[in-house]
Amino acid sequence: MNRENFRSRLGFLLVSAGCAIGIGNVWRFPYITGKYGGGVFVLFYLLFLIIMGVPVLTMELAVGRASRKSAVGAYKELEPKGSKWHIHGWFCIAGCILLMMYYTTVSGWMLDFFAKFAGGAIDPAVPATADSAFSNMLGNPMEMTIFMAITVVAGFLVCSFGIQKGLERITKWMMIALLALIIILAVHSILLPGGLDGLKFYLVPDFKRASQAGLGEVITAAMNQSFFTLSLGVAAMEIFGSYMSKDRSLTGEAVRICGLDTFVAIMAGLIIFPACFSFGVDPGEGPGLIFATLPKVFTNMPGGRIWGSLFFLFMTFASFSTVIAVFENLIATTMENFGWSRKKTSLIGCIFILVTSIPCVLGFNIWSGLNIGGKGVLDMEDFAVSNLLLPIGSLIYLLFCVTKWGWGFDKYIEETNTGRGLKLSKKLRPFLTFVLPILIIFILVQGLITFFTA
Repeated sequence: MNRENFRSRLGFLLVSAGCAIGIGNVWRFPYITGKYGGGVFVLFYLLFLIIMGVPVLTMELAVGRASRKSAVGAYKELEPKGSKWHIHGWFCIAGCILLMMYYTTVSGWMLDFFAKFAGGAIDPAVPATADSAFSNMLGNPMEMTIFMAITVVAGFLVCSFGIQKGLERITKWMMIALLALIIILAVHSILLPGGLDGLKFYLVPDFKRASQAGLGEVITAAMNQSFFTLSLGVAAMEIFGSYMSKDRSLTGEAVRICGLDTFVAIMAGLIIFPACFSFGVDPGEGPGLIFATLPKVFTNMPGGRIWGSLFFLFMTFASFSTVIAVFENLIATTMENFGWSRKKTSLIGCIFILVTSIPCVLGFNIWSGLNIGGKGVLDMEDFAVSNLLLPIGSLIYLLFCVTKWGWGFDKYIEETNTGRGLKLSKKLRPFLTFVLPILIIFILVQGLITFFTA
């Protein structure tokens, strides 16, 4: 089977960044930043992104580029004979499926709210329409199913056309539109009356405020966010490494992907915090900040319907870019392991994800009584992915790349440094071999403790 490649380096960077850019940046990052005191959290987030996110990202990309295969095949190609590293490849696929079982629902929420603002269902002239929009949507399984289904069908349709004609072409234009939208929205938000106070809260480190939230908790939360924002550990990035050329070093490309990912996260905060301060909204509102709180802000804003529509269009692009990137991973792996055509794989995958996404939709209404320890369907699915599969998967990729029982450090560093651009120093070997695994284990343990004690 001939393996497709990206038409351009820009295409690779935008698709890879699109995979990383998602609800973690534009939904989770702002409310976590608000919860943990603003500027100090952002400072630690950037630090951990450099020392943890970039190295693990180079490892996934290196495994992909060296093998020219998707998750399972990549391990089989590179692992020592007789070893069983490739079993993790199947867990990666399970992780991607589980991620899409709830991510498609949340992506559907973004599209739903865009339609509500654009169509006038949320009307600035009638503020009450914003108050009940989120709860009404969650209580309506048919409405959520429709928008989830649109997301799933559109995602597989794009991927069915292949890397260059589907994924690369659509993501390139979507990401350019996303970046343009986010700049327009951020400038507008900063210029709102009182917007500068939100800017200070967000970007000026205040250790006194951070200590009130608990400096240890702030650091831990920043470590978590910097790690999870890149979707590492389930081969979502590995697949794009397999389509890369060897012209550029992986460290340089990883830094660029992280840079784009971080730019969107920071800009999302530039939209949200000035708006919150301008209209007297608590920036630490929590997960409901985007859907329950911000629509009220837009209804009080001059031209609120337009700004609300643009904001949720941006949110839709951000989440959909991740959806189609993960779908591509599922399609590529299935094609390699079962020998199916891309069209057949896309059709079967579409039906499968549609069916498996239904429990998350029903978990907010008909099956709302289905929970463990007060955690609903979405929370349980998210816990399995975010707190188990991502950190454990990243730890396995790391050990595969740096230990003699796996691919090995020398082969990993050689692949990473092949091509023009930023190189990864061999002097980092002790950090990558001993310190980074401990940091990942810390995230894993801390995530388990938080979930079961929250």
